[in-house]
Amino acid sequence: MHLLVMALFAAVVATVMAVIDSERHDVRAKALYGVKVFAAFIFVGLVIGWVMYFIPL
Repeated sequence: MHLLVMALFAAVVATVMAVIDSERHDVRAKALYGVKVFAAFIFVGLVIGWVMYFIPL
């Protein structure tokens, strides 16, 4: 469930960031930027999750 919510949040944020980006003007560049942002959110979230797994509480 957490992974699904994280992916949904990443998709929404990546879409908004791609739409409001002022440096890229064509649709293909905006879509590629959105995919990169989505992948970065998922990757960083998984890395932080694994790091926190090894921290004893």
